Amino acid sequence: MRTLFSVIAAVLVLAIALGAMVWPQILWAYVVVLPLVARGIADMLQTKHAIKRNFPLIGHARYLLEMIRPEVNQYFIESNSDGKPFSRNDRSIIYQRAKGELDSLPFGTQRDVYATGYEWINHSLAPVHPDPQFARVMVGGPDCTQPYSASIFNVSGMSYGSLSKNAVLALNTGAKQGGFAHNTGEGGLSPYHLEPGGDVFWQIGTGYFSCRDKAGRFSEQEFAKRATLPNVKMIEVKLSQGAKPGHGGILPASKLTQEIVDIRGVEFGQDVISPPAHTAFSTPTELLQFLKRLRDVSGGKPVGFKLCVGKRHEFLGIVKAMMATGITPDFITVDGGEGGTGAAPLEFSDSVGTPLNEGLSFVHNALVGAELRDRIRVIASGKVNTGFALATKVALGADMCNAARAMMFAIGCIQALRCNSNQCPTGVATQNPELVAGLHVGDKSERVARYHRETVKSFFEVLGAAGLQRPADLKPWFIMKRVSAMEIRSYAEIYPQLVPGQLLTSPGTSGMSRAWEHANALQF
Repeated sequence: MRTLFSVIAAVLVLAIALGAMVWPQILWAYVVVLPLVARGIADMLQTKHAIKRNFPLIGHARYLLEMIRPEVNQYFIESNSDGKPFSRNDRSIIYQRAKGELDSLPFGTQRDVYATGYEWINHSLAPVHPDPQFARVMVGGPDCTQPYSASIFNVSGMSYGSLSKNAVLALNTGAKQGGFAHNTGEGGLSPYHLEPGGDVFWQIGTGYFSCRDKAGRFSEQEFAKRATLPNVKMIEVKLSQGAKPGHGGILPASKLTQEIVDIRGVEFGQDVISPPAHTAFSTPTELLQFLKRLRDVSGGKPVGFKLCVGKRHEFLGIVKAMMATGITPDFITVDGGEGGTGAAPLEFSDSVGTPLNEGLSFVHNALVGAELRDRIRVIASGKVNTGFALATKVALGADMCNAARAMMFAIGCIQALRCNSNQCPTGVATQNPELVAGLHVGDKSERVARYHRETVKSFFEVLGAAGLQRPADLKPWFIMKRVSAMEIRSYAEIYPQLVPGQLLTSPGTSGMSRAWEHANALQF
């Protein structure tokens, strides 16, 4: 569109100039044309709005509609706990924080506090100011020789290929500016993850991109080349993804470039679909041995795995394998079945995988019940977009949280839902060079850093309002939920908590007895 505008503008100006040689009276057309051309050029040169950069003049229509809509609609609330796209209110909070605008609301609560599903945290009459030192979490178990001090809030996995190079550069630059980390997603470790110098969590999926041989199998030699890079702080093996658990990653052929083909080691011209399962291991015990292998080759960096909880006995089989081998991951990332993605079959997005709250509570309790929790950090990866959302995950057992969708909004995503078509109008999720150029790395990286800072600040304000000094003090009974018009329950009642060792001494009282009985360290 930028090129088309330039051509049309040049043709119009030239046509008027040539026409004036014959009919001087048409020079008045410059009164209309020149201001429009000037406005269009200004749109292409400004860095704040990708839509205007990519669609000179006509891009103003979107902002005009935003300006004239009723203000109450800006804060319209739609529950985002059921897998739907973020509501307008969610987006408004993220945009305002990212841009440094006022993010307080007039006229009080905008939510229907009597609606089923409404959640809140109980405050204290003795509020405090928590120490900001607790905004960082040390990741690294007893076998880790290079532990990492991570922010409590980081960028979740989004691959280069799914996202544009400018989007990846903006996210990583923002992470460096704000002192938090950027997960690569399963698409491989690209130059754009490394160039800005931000901390990186390298995610390795079933396709083993950036660490595979020509046959697509895991290559220890290729892994070693990149795992020891100083930017790479943690390594995450992806077992499954919330948006499409049990299904491999999908990169449509329309988004493939020669550079992506070279990074991933795949064939040009066809969809890149990762296998649904790993080939480097096939049992819980082999998974842990693979993690140990990665930790050793990386020089002792934190290594863990990511999953969306499915069959509970399979995760408990991993827990039994930890007990049998003595090998534990340094962290476990729990994704929710409501997770987002650029491309997935409808049934997998809507109907496969355990939602985050239930999966997170289960993983935390399984580790507590097996007396392994103190060795392993738990990361929640889901729709975390506010300080309160972060608080709900910490209350359920998360040590830290990762967010993808919210970070995409911070760099300009408008939920155009064109992620899988290569036509993302904001340049976030496309490989179209003209559209990618609309995303200004400098401006958007500052927004990412600002959004992160304000969200973490909000979390600690919520924590302090509850009278708590540390995230670890936040327990499930502080979070309340209306489960029906006449009934309210705390998270502790909705998600019962196990005591340390309960799975070992009295599994029959754990609520996991059947799954624990069927769990096998030698078979998923």
